[in-house]
Formats: sequence, structure tokens, C-alpha cells
Amino acid sequence: MAEQNLDERTRLGTVVSGSLTRGVDVKLDASISVEDMVVGRYVAIEGEKRRFFGMITDVSLEALDPRAMTTPPDVADPFIAEVIAGTTTYGKLRVLPMLTIGGDAVSILEGPQPVKTVPTHFSEVKLASQRDVELVFGAEDDRRFHVGTPLDMETKVCLDVSKFVNRSNGVFGKSGTGKTFLTRLLLIGMLQKQAAVSLVFDMHSEYGWEGKNEKGYKVKGLKQLFPSKVAVFALDEESSRWRKVSTDFVVKIGYGDIEPEDIELLRQTLNLTEASTQAVYQLAREFGDKRWLKTVLNLEEDDSKQLISKLNIHDSTYRNLRRGLESLRRFPFLVPHAVDNPVQRILEYLDRGINVVLEFGRFDDSAAYILVANLLSRRIYARYREKAEKAMGGDMAPSRPLVITIEEAHRFLNPELSTRTIFGRIAREMRKYNVTLLVIDQRPSGIDDEIMSQLGTKITCLLDDERDVDSVLAGVAGKSELKSVLSKLETKQQALVFGHAVPMPVVIKTRDYGSAESYKALGFLEAAELKKKTEKDIEGLWAP
Repeated sequence: MAEQNLDERTRLGTVVSGSLTRGVDVKLDASISVEDMVVGRYVAIEGEKRRFFGMITDVSLEALDPRAMTTPPDVADPFIAEVIAGTTTYGKLRVLPMLTIGGDAVSILEGPQPVKTVPTHFSEVKLASQRDVELVFGAEDDRRFHVGTPLDMETKVCLDVSKFVNRSNGVFGKSGTGKTFLTRLLLIGMLQKQAAVSLVFDMHSEYGWEGKNEKGYKVKGLKQLFPSKVAVFALDEESSRWRKVSTDFVVKIGYGDIEPEDIELLRQTLNLTEASTQAVYQLAREFGDKRWLKTVLNLEEDDSKQLISKLNIHDSTYRNLRRGLESLRRFPFLVPHAVDNPVQRILEYLDRGINVVLEFGRFDDSAAYILVANLLSRRIYARYREKAEKAMGGDMAPSRPLVITIEEAHRFLNPELSTRTIFGRIAREMRKYNVTLLVIDQRPSGIDDEIMSQLGTKITCLLDDERDVDSVLAGVAGKSELKSVLSKLETKQQALVFGHAVPMPVVIKTRDYGSAESYKALGFLEAAELKKKTEKDIEGLWAP
């Protein structure tokens, strides 16, 4: 049979059975090769009164005569093969309808609505058209940002950025699937649409000035693309100098800024016992919140013995705690007294609408990341809460919405720590004080189930661990069907997007990032091209 060129005009088959919960079964026409059908592809179903939009979630082979399965016919003759196809054997699709639009004028004006019924028997099924995708996801405008294209289509799939920043969100996928590139696109979208300002805790220094792709080539970071809208803060000044990155501020944290809660979060990382973490609170009460750490680190042996005797702390407990605290001395960004206040500096930039990327340089281990990200975020969140409460009373204007981006999110949001970190609180409160999260992780099963349920939009690349897949899809309608779609994603540049910021789940090929063409598509011109365009515009002003 000659290969057929499929487009939106191509009829695929008819609905033969199904249900609202598990989806409908579609018998493929004899002229359609089952090999052309792809899980995750969009189709449109023409019902009697409504048009349905759905996704292919499974492809199967069926036979009318069971004997064809046990004693396969000889299909060496092309004519015999063509006769058998569609009569004795046929292909079948499982389609999950997700949106529907009625045939009357009112329904058309309201736009696509969540599906609450199924199409009738023998309804015609076609591939979704470019117009169908635009009708569902909308065209790119001042609210919507193009994140990718549907499988085997060139139509843009747009994310509603204004809805995206209203809740905390997540980007998931195993290592090497493109989470960093996806996150860059999302940050660019929020910046271009002016939906929020971002504070990015850049664990591996990938988002600020520049990063690298899988082949080791350099790609531009946010600062290069938006020099006046992004500030790079550095935790490791020496690393920034080696990488020739111009920084806007070097972060130093004083011992007096570290509270007992910060040490408690580092319990596992610093190998502290439960008794040791509780002893921290005793020491803080004894010496004061601002002086306890500096005092303890400077204590001599004799003074230490007197102290633990006075506070009734066991010797082994104190030694365990002291070893953990001594390990913090290796971080040059921790100093006895900080000359400048990094929290105040970050807030100054955010208040002016400038996004802040904090690069960790060489200090990309868990201890430094957990300590700094939680410490700074807790204080910044407190200021946002104060402003929000004053705004409610009419005393001042509301703050710009803030999105805090954290990597390795399971280190902050696991069941043991999520109730004690500021990030767990932000996720649970949604957008109560104009602060939300963008969490990046390759182990979503390590995140507290309650936190996962609060994430508004999830963008998920390939996951190969059953627990991770179940965690991401928990509570989602059509979970079993979407699970099969997620498992069939390619290892790179494909993602399943679902949740608050999109009207229905969609598998996308993420848009390119890192090439000259991709920068142009995002609206950025190289210096030479920008100069040429400017000169041409000037000439146009003086043209007769």
C-alpha cells in the first residue's frame, strides 16, 4: 500500500466504543497505517452536536477472526495483504477526550470546555488541525508564551504565563532530558511578558551569564539576553572571575544571620544527631540569636566543658554538633560579620523589576545550597508578607509577583523537611503573599505528596522510575492514560505539559534554545544585526 501523507483533512477512523473515564476506542480505516499513529498526538472527533479534542494514549492491533492470530495468513502477495487489512485485521486507537466545543454560537464564544460526555458511536475522527490547536491554546500575545509545538505539527503551543505565576509549578525529568533548557524558556517567558520577577538559586551556574548544552557548547544565560533586566549575584567571587562573569553583587552571610532553624535543616547533610540539633536552640538562648554561632566556634576546650556542664548537654552530643558547625568554616561566603546585607540588596533589585540570579560557583553541594537558599528566601518572604499585609490595609501598593526557582527541590520539600522550610510554606500558601515557586527536580517522588498536589502546572520530561511517574501524575484525571504517554516520550526535547496554565494536557517538542536562530525567534538580535537594523530605521526617518 502506498504511503499516505497525513494532514488535518485525513480521516483516521470512527469511534466504536469507550467511556468518559477511560477514553474512546477508534477503529482505524483500512487506508490508514497503524505505524503512522503516535502516542501523544492530537485528534479531533466530530460528534453529532459537539466537537471533541483529545489525545492518542494507546495504539493496538486487533483481529476480527481469532484464527488470524494463531495461523497468520501469507501476506507476501501485496494484493492479499491489502484485502486482509481492514477486513480480517485492523488497527485501533485509544483516545482520551479532554475538551469539547458545542455547535451553537454561545458555545463557540465560550470556547473549549472540559469534557463531560463522549461522542456518539461511529463519530468521525481526524487529526487535529493547526486551527484546532490555536483554538485550544491561543495565539502568542502579551499573556501567552510559546513553549513548543505538538508532535508532528508546527503550530505553537502557548503557556498562559499570567496563570502560570499565580501558583507554584514544577519542571521534572531524569538527568539529561533538558530540564535546564525548559526552565530557561519559562524564565524568559515570565520576563518577556512581565508577569513576575524571578529569584533564581542557580546551583550549577547555568542561568545567569551563560551555560552549556549537552555537546559542551556555550549558550546565553538571562543576563546576556536581558542585560538591564537581570542582575547576577555571586556566592563564589573567585569562580565568577575565572569564568569572566561580571557580577552585580557578591553575597556574604554573617554568622549572626544563621538561626537554629537553618542548622536543623542541615541535620542530614552535616551528620548531626537529633540531640545535637536540639542543643542548637539551647545555645541560641544562652548567647543570643545573633551571637551564638560565633561564640561557639571560638570557644576553647575548657570553656566548652563549662558550657555543656551548665546547659546539661552530653559531651558526645556537643562534639557531634561542634564537628558539624566547624565544617561550615570551609565556606568563604560565611563571615563573622557581613558588611553588606544581601537580603536588602536582592529586594532592592526585585522592587525595581530586575530579576536576580544567584550563582553558587564551586559551592554547589547540598550544605551550601540548602543553607543559603532557605536563609535568604525566609527573610525575603517575610518582607513580601509584610508588604502584602500593608497593601491589604491600603497603606501601600502590592509588590510585584515573585517566583523563586530552586533546583534539587526534594532536598527542601521531602516529607521530613517540607513543614519546616520556607519553601514548603510558600507552596502550601499558593500565592497568598505574591510569592510562588518554580521547582526543578529529577526525583519528584522525593517531594512531599501534599506539596506535589499544590503545584499548579507541571512540565514533565521523560521519567523512568515508576514512583516518580506516579508522583507527578497523582490526582490527575486520566492518570493511567497519561502514564502511558509519559513513558513514551523521547529522551530529549519532549515534555508532557498539564495543569493550571494550559487548557488540556499536551505533549510538546520544546522550542529550540541556544542557536542563533532560536535567539532570533525569541526576539533577540546579534549585535551586528541590531546595529544594521538601527541604521536602517534611522535612514527610514530621513527618507523623502
